[in-house]
Amino acid sequence: MKELTHFVNGQQVKGTSGRFADVYNPALGEVQARVPLASKAEMDAAIAAAAAAQPAWGATNPQKRGRVMMEFVRLIHRDMDKLAEVLSSEHGKTIPDAKGDVQRGLEVIEFCIGAPQMLKGDFTDSAGPGIDMYSMRQPLGVVAGITPFNFPAMIPLWKMGPALACGNAFILKPSERDPSVPLMLAELLQEAGLPDGLLQVVNGDKEAVDAILDNPLIQAIGFVGSTPIAEYIYGRGCSNGKRVQCFGGAKNHMIIMPDADMDQAADALVGAGYGAAGERCMAISVALPVGEETADRLIEKLVPRIEKLKVGPYTAGNDVDYGPLVTAEAKARVLGLIDSGVAQGAEIVVDGRNFALQGYENGYFVGPTLFDRVTRDMDIYKTEIFGPVLSTVRTKTYEEALGYAMDHEYGNGTAIFTRDGDTARDFANRVNVGMVGINVPIPVPLAYHTFGGWKKSGFGDLNQHGPDAFRFYTRTKTVTSRWPSGLKEGGEFHFKQMD
Repeated sequence: MKELTHFVNGQQVKGTSGRFADVYNPALGEVQARVPLASKAEMDAAIAAAAAAQPAWGATNPQKRGRVMMEFVRLIHRDMDKLAEVLSSEHGKTIPDAKGDVQRGLEVIEFCIGAPQMLKGDFTDSAGPGIDMYSMRQPLGVVAGITPFNFPAMIPLWKMGPALACGNAFILKPSERDPSVPLMLAELLQEAGLPDGLLQVVNGDKEAVDAILDNPLIQAIGFVGSTPIAEYIYGRGCSNGKRVQCFGGAKNHMIIMPDADMDQAADALVGAGYGAAGERCMAISVALPVGEETADRLIEKLVPRIEKLKVGPYTAGNDVDYGPLVTAEAKARVLGLIDSGVAQGAEIVVDGRNFALQGYENGYFVGPTLFDRVTRDMDIYKTEIFGPVLSTVRTKTYEEALGYAMDHEYGNGTAIFTRDGDTARDFANRVNVGMVGINVPIPVPLAYHTFGGWKKSGFGDLNQHGPDAFRFYTRTKTVTSRWPSGLKEGGEFHFKQMD
């Protein structure tokens, strides 16, 4: 069986803790590799090595750092097929979806090529008599990222790219469920010219996470995952004096107004609700049709589309719409929530619980599931399911539908489908959610804007990628300078009085 490694000081390093986690092929339900789980001592050693390497990189001019990112982009394009194949084999998502995972991360690396522009400070000439003021953006030192299983390429790239472009050293603790792609990306960055020690990929579990949280050399931490763990990392990291940004769970609502193009809305819901088996923090999991007639029309459009979805292994190529869930535990959790929806009185319109695929009976597949007449007290409404399950909540008015999105504890993404500009503008202005789509079901911003949720979906003042990333991974130093204006007799300097 394949045994994976860590990536430390520019090379693959075997784990020494003696602890391992199994890495599965979700389509087959079989173990395909083992990944080492680092001890505190292993993590501390990697952090110390990163701290030793960082000063020289921080002193390297931003243009040279940008050139490393430029070469990194070329190498990712070169190895795109290989990266997607490995990603799919460990996560389960289809090859096109895996390539999309890599591509959305790649776009952030492309943005990081412009590091010289993003790192420019401000200058004020003659702030006072003979006085100039200017600011500099300087790297923090050693920073870390703790990333989730559902985007094993995109989120690590979102974290490592800006951190390194700013002149920091970066410690990555990827998900132990699908760790191979982060290790491959580290090797590509090394090939692109990144000096040894600046990117350390250390696999692990809670012991490794706590080592990051408690190590005094770590200056900042970025996390993406569930809200309970986000709250834990944010609280412990901040109490240790670190800069922390954490992004947690989601329950994304989509309002469908009576004037919406119902075919467009149904297509959007199927793609946003069932793509990647629903394992997206931006997945639409709640449809809010306004009015009974709208709800009936929507369900009528959704059912045949959902029933035509093809579920299968990534090896089936473009004939598959989505693949298995990532683990047996994830499948059991999703099936349990579907059971609870039925028990609590929701109407199950399309039932995916008994889905079976010949030759893949042990895989972690769940068929697409659609609920109607869901209410806010049901577990399937309150909980982030993270599976191929869409809930329909019937509302009477726009204000009632808006209230559902605003009252939920999560505030990651939301959308409205309508032909009315006034309604759309009101929704965008009033809804207390971080990312809003207008006739766009998954409003993930492009790399030069920032990504982040509100309420219990996000903790910290700054978001991911875009200008916020360069602010997060640097600190500002402001300089006030004044120079002698002349010499007195006897060679003594004299200064004009400062106003």
